[in-house]
Amino acid sequence: MFYDLIVVGAGHAGCEAALAGARLNLSTLLITINLDKIALMPCNPAIGGVGKSQLVKELDAMGGQMGKTADKTGIQFKVLNRKKGPAVQALRAQIDKKEYEIEMKKILENTPNLIIKQGTVSRLINNRGRIGGVITGDGLEFGSKAVVVTSGTFLRGRTILGDKDYSAGRMGEYPAMKLTENLIGMGFKMDRFQTATPPRIDKRTIDFSAAVESPGDNDAGRFSFWSKGNADNNSNISSYLTYTNEETHKTIAKNIQHSPIKTGMVDTHGPRHCPSIDRKVINFPDKQKHPVFIEPEGVYTNEMYLQGLTTSMPFSIQQKIVNTIDCLRYASIIRPGYAVEYDYLIPNQLNYTLESKLVENLYFAGQINGTSGYEEAAVQGFVAGVNAALKIKGDQPLILTRDNSYTGVLIDDLITKELVEPYRMYTSRAEYRLLLRSDNADLRLAGHGYRIGLLDKTQHEQVLKNQIEIKELIEKLKSINIKDTWKNKKSASIIAYDLLKRPELKVGQVLRASGISKNDYHPRVLEQVEISVKYEGYISRQLADIKRLKNLDSFVLPSRIDYYELKGLTYEAREKLSKIKPNTLGQASRIAGISPADISVLMVALKGR
Repeated sequence: MFYDLIVVGAGHAGCEAALAGARLNLSTLLITINLDKIALMPCNPAIGGVGKSQLVKELDAMGGQMGKTADKTGIQFKVLNRKKGPAVQALRAQIDKKEYEIEMKKILENTPNLIIKQGTVSRLINNRGRIGGVITGDGLEFGSKAVVVTSGTFLRGRTILGDKDYSAGRMGEYPAMKLTENLIGMGFKMDRFQTATPPRIDKRTIDFSAAVESPGDNDAGRFSFWSKGNADNNSNISSYLTYTNEETHKTIAKNIQHSPIKTGMVDTHGPRHCPSIDRKVINFPDKQKHPVFIEPEGVYTNEMYLQGLTTSMPFSIQQKIVNTIDCLRYASIIRPGYAVEYDYLIPNQLNYTLESKLVENLYFAGQINGTSGYEEAAVQGFVAGVNAALKIKGDQPLILTRDNSYTGVLIDDLITKELVEPYRMYTSRAEYRLLLRSDNADLRLAGHGYRIGLLDKTQHEQVLKNQIEIKELIEKLKSINIKDTWKNKKSASIIAYDLLKRPELKVGQVLRASGISKNDYHPRVLEQVEISVKYEGYISRQLADIKRLKNLDSFVLPSRIDYYELKGLTYEAREKLSKIKPNTLGQASRIAGISPADISVLMVALKGR
């Protein structure tokens, strides 16, 4: 069989890649090890959060699927950092884990041009530097014009529980044991990471009276820009907050010799942002308690997730640790926590399109690129699937950059910076985060979605209408003089625009004083006007920074340049530039160890050419 596009793996990256390809009218094959585990959330069944909701909103703004499915299957929605500025506010949703899988599989199975098959890919077909398809472990061969590999944690996956280890991509699931060897044989450089998950407990065995209830927000909104109101699902199932204690820490310390960290069963790097409870006790011996969030895994299940209690210690010891916590004295573990080690591709071997530099039309997305998180995987899958489709169709690629999206920050970081742990998105990674907010992702990126063909004319026109109304209302506020009755008893006049800059005043108050009805504008227009006016100075500075740095990204570096021949470069610069092969001078400037002097040398060399 021959397809335009083959996607390997049906996790969050694979789903987005396959949907993008099929929706762009490519005959698409999605191959996954287990058809019953499509879009599984093996760790916390939650989507969004600080830095992550920006990714989901961007994905939705361009025509991706995750945000819509999260809205439909969410059981608790909450706005994080509500009291802080808009740059760091974020939407987070607790998801019904099984319903999300069912809904995503239903969408995939009912998408025209998309075929799903169960199988394990053992080899990629490399036709003299150009991808030609895949071969499964059963010996089946499928030809294609492009391939997107989204293998998650399955490449030579190894799960660890206490002193036992198993070959598995996740607990109870077969790994992909041969593809790594094939990739190395093609010239790719690979390494290993690890991640872990906490135990799940039976809701019926929890003493909720000894924990602090944490419900969702009724006015949290939704992830998708293309629907009205709040989420479809009106459920608001509470989470609960509790803490470890001195007894917990003593129990861990007493049994620390059984931790895979101490025994050497686990010696690869894991995510720093989500350390195991045994590592917390080792690293922070003076800390008296650590928070543990008890979170639901669905509406109709008794499984509860213990965020903050990640461990891969033996099952019996995990049970003892859980039972030291006040509200969990009689809690029963349903599934133990465990760690998983897996191979990943060192991502500096990729271009901004996520196409590999070694084999044409071969793309990589998700945890195989060294990232952590469903959201990080989904946006990569979308970018890879879209670019594979655009290249096959002969259209211009989708290139996202640091100044227009968090997705661009993620991809730029992956291909320019060395990974020492699985990469997770934080707002602190985005130097232009005030411009790259969750609330304006559609204004920033819907044009890309429309140009690609994943947003329709009605959606695009709504965004254009909002942009026009935002601009018009700002200009109107600049032209209106009103009495300042808030701070000046003499009622001196003030321009409405300047009045709105005051932090204590809301846009509705200023419009009312200006004789403008807020009912004439969409709430999103009012929101954008308020943010634009109040943060005008900061936004102007960031725009100036972007303009200044844009010049560097306009200098394209030849792919075959020999950096060792360039006089004036430091040895470190020659080594790193040769290894990463940056696409532009701007990308080169963001590589750790590349100095301004090195950039000057490169610029002179480019001008000489």
